[in-house]
Amino acid sequence: MDLPISPGLLISLIIVVIGILIISKGLVIVRQSEVMVIERLGSFHRVLESGINIIVPFIEQPRAITMLRYRKMGEDYTAITSDETRIDRRETVMDFPGQPVVTTDNVTVRINGALYYQIIDPKRAVYEVENMSQAVEVLAKTTLRSVVGKMELDKLFESRAEVNNEIQAAMEEPASKWGVKISRVEVQDIAMPDEVESAMRLQMAAERKRRATVTEAEGEKSAAIAMAQGQRESSILNAEGDKESAILRAQGEQESIKLVLSAIGDSEENKRTVVGYLLGQSYIKGLPNMAKDGERVFVPYESSALLGSMGMFREMAGSPEDTVASHLKNRNGSRESGFQSGVVGGAASGQ
Repeated sequence: MDLPISPGLLISLIIVVIGILIISKGLVIVRQSEVMVIERLGSFHRVLESGINIIVPFIEQPRAITMLRYRKMGEDYTAITSDETRIDRRETVMDFPGQPVVTTDNVTVRINGALYYQIIDPKRAVYEVENMSQAVEVLAKTTLRSVVGKMELDKLFESRAEVNNEIQAAMEEPASKWGVKISRVEVQDIAMPDEVESAMRLQMAAERKRRATVTEAEGEKSAAIAMAQGQRESSILNAEGDKESAILRAQGEQESIKLVLSAIGDSEENKRTVVGYLLGQSYIKGLPNMAKDGERVFVPYESSALLGSMGMFREMAGSPEDTVASHLKNRNGSRESGFQSGVVGGAASGQ
C-alpha cells in the first residue's frame, strides 16, 4: 500500500535539497598561498583569502584568470593555456623558448631565458590585463631584445649579470601596473651561428698562445735579471775578497820588512839590500810565466845585479826569515852588531 506524500513533506524535502545545494555551492575552501577574485552580478566584489569562505550561489561567482605555461618536450616547447579561478600567489618561473636577438656588431644569437614573477595584486592581474602571463612573457622578450641589441657579442658573454639586472629594472614599472612583481630574470643559454663560434674558438686559442708567450718571456726576463744580479754580487764579493787579500799580503810584507830591518839595522844601505832582495824574489817568481810564450827569455841587466845581491845576502846572512828568527832568538845578545856588519860588508862586496 503506497503512503501518500503530503505537500508539507514535499516542500520540506525541496527546501532541504536546495539548502544542501546552497551549502555545497556557497562553501568555498581556499588553500594556503591561493586567492579567488569574486564578482557579484558581473562586477568585482571581493578577494577570498585562504581558509573557509561562504559565497552566495548564482549571485557571486569567481572570476577566472588566463595563464600561459610552456612544457618542454625534447628540444621543443609546447604552449598550454588554461583558465584558473584560483590564483597562485607564489613565485612562478616562466621558462620561455629561445629568441633570436641581434647584437650591436650584427651577430644574430639565440637566447633562452627564465623569468621569475609573483602576483601580488590579484585584482589588477585579472582586470588590468587580458592575459597576464602572456603580457609578462612578451614584455620580457622585447626588453631582452632592447638590452642585448645595445651590446657587442663579447660584452654579452662577459656581463650576463648586467643584462639580467637591466631587464629586471626595465620590466618592474609596467609589470607593477598588472599587479605583478618581477623577482629576477636569468639568461640561461646563448646559441651562436657555427661560423661565429669557430671564429671565437680561434680567437681564444690565439689569445691563450699570446698569454703563454708573454708569460714565458717574462720568466726568461726574470731569470736573466736574477742571473745578472747574482753575477754582480759575485763580482763584488770577489773584488772585496781580492782587496782584503791584497791588503793582508801588503800588511804581511810590511811586517816582514820591518822585522828584517829591525834584525839587520835600518840604515840606508841595509834598506837597499832588503829592497834588492825582494825585487829579486819577484823576478824569480815571474820567470816561469815569461818563459811560457817563447823559447828564449831576456833578463834585464838590473835583474842580474839583483840576483847577485840575493845570492850574496843568502851566503852571508841567510834568508830574511832566518835573519828574523835569529834576531828574535838573540834580541838581547851582542851578536847583533857583528851580524849587521857582516850583512853590510856582504852587501858592499856584492855591489
